[in-house]
Amino acid sequence: MTPAVRLVKKAKIAYEILEYSHDPHCAAYGEEAAQSLGLPSAQVFKTLLVATDKAHAPLAVALVPVDHQLNLKAVAKCLGQKKLQMADAELAQKSSGYLVGGISPLGQKKSLPTLIDQSAQDVAKIYVSAGRRGLELGLNANDLAELCRGSFADIKTL
Repeated sequence: MTPAVRLVKKAKIAYEILEYSHDPHCAAYGEEAAQSLGLPSAQVFKTLLVATDKAHAPLAVALVPVDHQLNLKAVAKCLGQKKLQMADAELAQKSSGYLVGGISPLGQKKSLPTLIDQSAQDVAKIYVSAGRRGLELGLNANDLAELCRGSFADIKTL
């Protein structure tokens, strides 16, 4: 059981766990999850870590649907930054405690500022990594925001 799964169980909210066989040659983790589980890509969200220039909060978390890209300018504006860049994979893994492709927004080692694309509020349930490749967690977006102390914003681009 991953820290993310333990967190949702402890919170006693409605959730579901879905598992699929991860192809080790696939690098498009979120898209693979959507296809393998037969889920609409608009409901499967990828967890991305970005690097800020703030010394006290050098990283932040952003979640966008797997069929979109992250709008770094929008995220920077939300975080009060001039610009951001994607966090180095090794730093993301070290900070979160999860491997790339299995980074969950829940149960990370460090609590980070978290932004969830506002499109998550348009569906009853979204799916995020449950903390390892091949394991997805389905839950209400508002429950997710509450658990990770996140907020909603328009942060995706085509």
